[in-house]
This record gives sequence, structure tokens and C-alpha cells, in this order.
Amino acid sequence: MDQPQNRVFSGVQPTGNLHLGNYLGAIRNFVGLQHTHECIYCVVDMHAITVWQDPKELAANTREVAAAYIAAGIDPSTNIIFNQSKVSAHAELAWILNCVVRIGWLNRMTQFKDKAGKDREKASVGLYTYPVLMAADILAYRATHVPVGEDQKQHLELARDTAQKFNNDFGSPDFFPLPEPLIMGAATRVMSLRDGTKKMSKSDPSDLSRITMRDSADDIAKKIRKAQTDPEPLPESVEGLEGRPGADNLVGIYAALSDKTKADVLAEFAGAQFSVFKPALADLAVEKLSPITNEMKRLMEDPAYIDGILEKGAVRARAIADPILARVREIAGFI
Repeated sequence: MDQPQNRVFSGVQPTGNLHLGNYLGAIRNFVGLQHTHECIYCVVDMHAITVWQDPKELAANTREVAAAYIAAGIDPSTNIIFNQSKVSAHAELAWILNCVVRIGWLNRMTQFKDKAGKDREKASVGLYTYPVLMAADILAYRATHVPVGEDQKQHLELARDTAQKFNNDFGSPDFFPLPEPLIMGAATRVMSLRDGTKKMSKSDPSDLSRITMRDSADDIAKKIRKAQTDPEPLPESVEGLEGRPGADNLVGIYAALSDKTKADVLAEFAGAQFSVFKPALADLAVEKLSPITNEMKRLMEDPAYIDGILEKGAVRARAIADPILARVREIAGFI
């Protein structure tokens, strides 16, 4: 079985409130990769249900993520865009890999501890085994590269370990490639606008903590104006941002949106008060995000079109995954 050299797999959860962190940390990077790699972009609806989702909202949110992919510039005719639940190879391979992965590996996953909270006994089994399904997502396509945020690096390491153990257990060296992480951009980890020490999140109770992909220009300006900062002016160097999480976050967002480094941004705004920097950041965010927001709204008004894109993508995804899964069955001894 031929092994692709530059096959990318990645996905975004359809859990509502797509925000700036999703765009800068993932979706925007997907757009650039389509010119250099064979790209498979998934809406990971099976991951979403590791915590309760209203079925109607899940369907709407799945379409919203697909719309965001397209509106951001991913071409569905040259890249595969689909939702995970349409391709059964994800679930079937996940079960096989559940029998390869060790409990000790999952016990080390910090994201489960964070998401399950104090009462882990009430968390779903799916939330606990989420990293195995993520490994199956990647390995079902024998993907070689995965764009990930810092918080997903541990899960990708588990996917690599899983691939290696499967290859070793079944005497099939190099069957699964060990996928490499692609960590890109100046703001791969966008923080809350209300607390620069916490990641921007869909679940934060404060709407002011995040800029969403649905926000109007006025919403964006208001949220940036109210963003947490400190009374000091912007420093001359990146080192001067240490111990200033709010300032560091806003500079990082500006850097990512303008395709510059933090050092470039500080060279332009060194000594400026936030009363000057925040309006400049708001103008930049509106300039970059409004066209995407408007196109998303247009696409969402035609759900049948989005559903057609997802179905066509699923057909193409199955054409890749099904032969790989068939070979996995043979290797595992299934007849």
C-alpha cells in the first residue's frame, strides 16, 4: 500500500460559538496548507458528543464549521471537507486501537482531567477515550502531518505511540506512519480577553471573553475595548511582555492577524498606551474577520449546499479510509 508523503488531517469540533482562537489556531492555517499538502479537513461531530449536545444544535454547528472552512478560503473541490460521523472507519478503527492503547497512557492525558473536572466518575467513557478516536481519525488516512495547537500536542504524541505499537504488535513495520505535528503562526494559543492566563473558550460564561466568528464589527470593537490589560504602555521588546498576560495576548492576536511577529508589532507600537493600540487592533480584526463572517452567513442560509459539500467529501474520504481499514482488518486477523 503506497504511503502519501504530505497528507494532512485535522478537524474542528462543532460545539458552537466558533471563535478567534479556532480561526487563528486552526482554520486559517488549514487554508495555507491546501497549497502544499493533500488536505483532509473534518468536522469532528463524534468528538463533540463526548459531552452532551442538543441534536438540533449539533447539526447546525456542524454546518457552521463547514461554512467557516469554506468562507476562510478552503476550496472543497480540491480538499476533502466532511463530517466524521459519515465515515464509519473512524469508529471501527478506534475500537481496534482501543485494544492497542494502554490505560496508563490515557491516565496521563491532562485534557481529560481538565474537562472532566472534580467529579470524573460522571464523565463519559467517550471523553476518557477521546485521544484514541483522535488517533483513529489520523491513522484511518495514514496522514503524515497534523496541524495542532499546543493543547493537542499530547494527543498527537499518543497517536504516534499508538501507530508504533500497532506496527510492532502485528509485525507490520511502517504500516502506520508516525504523524508529525505542524504548529504554526504567532498565535496558535489565543487567550481569553477577560483573563490572559486562560485559553479563549467556547464554554466561558462571559461572552466578552471571546471574539466569535458571528460577531459584528461593533461587537469586535466593544470586546477589544473591554479586554483585560494593565496601565503600562506597550514595551519595546517581547521580553517586556513577561508577566503581562493581557498585553501579551493582544499583541499576539495583532501579530497573527497581520502576519507579523510580536517583535514587529512592538517595534510599531512601542511606548503606546492601550487607548491607541486597542482601536488599531479592533480595526485590523474587523478588516480580517468581517469578510469571513459575511460569507459564513451567506453559506448558512443554504444548508442544502453545505450538506452536499459534506456528502461529497465523505465519499472521497471513504475512498481513502476504507482500503486502509480493510488492510488493518487483515493485519489484525479478522476474516
